[in-house]
Amino acid sequence: MLGRITSIYENIVTVSMNFATGKNTNIINYYVLLDDGENKIIGEVIDASQDNVTIILLGEIIEGKFVFGVIKKPSFSADVKLVPKEKVPLIIGMPNYEEKKHLLLGKSAIYDGVDLGVDINKFFSNHFAIFGSTGSGKSCSVARMLQNLFVGKEKVVAYKSNIFIFDAYGEYRSAFMPINDQDDDLNFKAYTTNTKFEDAEVLKIPLWLMGVDDIALLLGADRHSQLPIIEKALKLINVFGRDEAEVLKHKNDIIARALLDILSSGRPAAQVRDQIISILTHYNTKDIDLEVKIVQPGYTRPLRQLLLIDSSGKMRDVELLMNYLENLVGEDLELGLPDGSFKYTLKDLQDAFEFALISEGILKSDKVYDEANVLRVRLHSLVNSDYSMFFDYPEYISREKFIKKLLTAPNGQKAQIVNFNINYVDDRLAKTITKIYSKLLFDYAKENEERGNQPFHIVLEEAHRYVQNDRDVDLLGYNIFERITKEGRKYGVMLGLISQRPSELSETTLSQCSNFLIFKMLHPIDIQYIKEMVPNITEETVKTLRILQPGICVAFGIGFNVPLLVKFAMPSPPPDSYSVDVSKIWFVEKE
Repeated sequence: MLGRITSIYENIVTVSMNFATGKNTNIINYYVLLDDGENKIIGEVIDASQDNVTIILLGEIIEGKFVFGVIKKPSFSADVKLVPKEKVPLIIGMPNYEEKKHLLLGKSAIYDGVDLGVDINKFFSNHFAIFGSTGSGKSCSVARMLQNLFVGKEKVVAYKSNIFIFDAYGEYRSAFMPINDQDDDLNFKAYTTNTKFEDAEVLKIPLWLMGVDDIALLLGADRHSQLPIIEKALKLINVFGRDEAEVLKHKNDIIARALLDILSSGRPAAQVRDQIISILTHYNTKDIDLEVKIVQPGYTRPLRQLLLIDSSGKMRDVELLMNYLENLVGEDLELGLPDGSFKYTLKDLQDAFEFALISEGILKSDKVYDEANVLRVRLHSLVNSDYSMFFDYPEYISREKFIKKLLTAPNGQKAQIVNFNINYVDDRLAKTITKIYSKLLFDYAKENEERGNQPFHIVLEEAHRYVQNDRDVDLLGYNIFERITKEGRKYGVMLGLISQRPSELSETTLSQCSNFLIFKMLHPIDIQYIKEMVPNITEETVKTLRILQPGICVAFGIGFNVPLLVKFAMPSPPPDSYSVDVSKIWFVEKE
């Protein structure tokens, strides 16, 4: 007997200790059984004094199984006993460890030698979040957890797993590359944004698999007025990315219509002339530019001369010019968005974007033109930057084959872990790349006829850099990470958030996570945010976060019967996440 119950308030029970060993033993966080014959209730010691212990009620033993939640409170006559160590697995949820069903996380930080794990379905069939301050052991524990997934006593291999890690610092390669050698059926694949790194394939995205929303993110669009121009440009790709004769015909049509609009605008002749010269200086073809020869009975002259203004301030040859342009106007061509069935380049997109500007008559509105011109300038900069190579895919590939190739290791076998090292691009492009890949995987899974038969797990290291309260919802109507957390489970797309600053994450995305591993947290804003945003977190758990040792976390959520203090073993091999050894660098032996 631990002692006698002296008070019961809500889910808190106070017990007066009446035996010497209780006073001399640290029993904080130990489980206790409160048994009054009718009810068997499990609690956890959360506080102790010289004479009393405080217990929070966790759940009940019903038909030999632990059930979280307490309906009936114990009676004052209930026997209060410490739960024997051998009975602890009944409470924590792994009484019978099965390699195909459970994932070993680590050891109990309270009960020596007791393994702690989680039901694989309850954990990996839901979104999860892993938080911890710098140096809390977060990266090492993530590596250990995934390494455990691919190590089994019976050689049970999670062969069909598809884990995509967006690696903010390139630190996980060293931890997962060795799985290639431990089993013939296991493979790790690495992509990198470092163009000088020879041991990994350079990350590339087929441009034709990107839609209006993706291009908007890539170009940093922030106004609704910019979306129609992007959409128009992509529609023009259907022409510009294909037959050259059709391209010329359509370019002529677009320029001619734009010039006819200006000629019939009723504006002063000088303004009309200047606008036409401006357009033809930037946008022209062999059939329509300032020097093209206009033939009429009796003489031939360049188009430029038709723009001359006489002494009365009129353009005398405007009718001749309009007749020439009308002959270049074809039938209205209904164009749809590209369907991903043909290859095109950033240069093709740039050309299409230029003609989309005049096709929409944007030059007549300075404000709208300025907003669209920002995107044109950004696209031009991208085309001429080193970053363009990430969108320069060497050959045409369909979406289905592209995703299959992502999951194919260099040896031709299936890869279970695919690592994207996005350390060598700026934060804006890294965020865009992460969103584009995530949307690509989500759309593929959503359209899969056999729904959920190919689960994808997208793990975001330093998630606060990508999963933010940005303007995507206002601009596009959705944020891809919020959509995945709200809809992804039914299609088999799960998100894993790893972050040291949970307060900078999207509230919607975080609210949809069902399992949490939280390491030492110090920042009061982050702790308060976790307290407010994370469901079912108790005040006792929040207090624990400040004093956790490196490598120890509080694990809770639907995958856990009760909150657990888990001590992770060091991964083997570890990720490349160690801090710089300043003293080793600074101090050298004098000769």
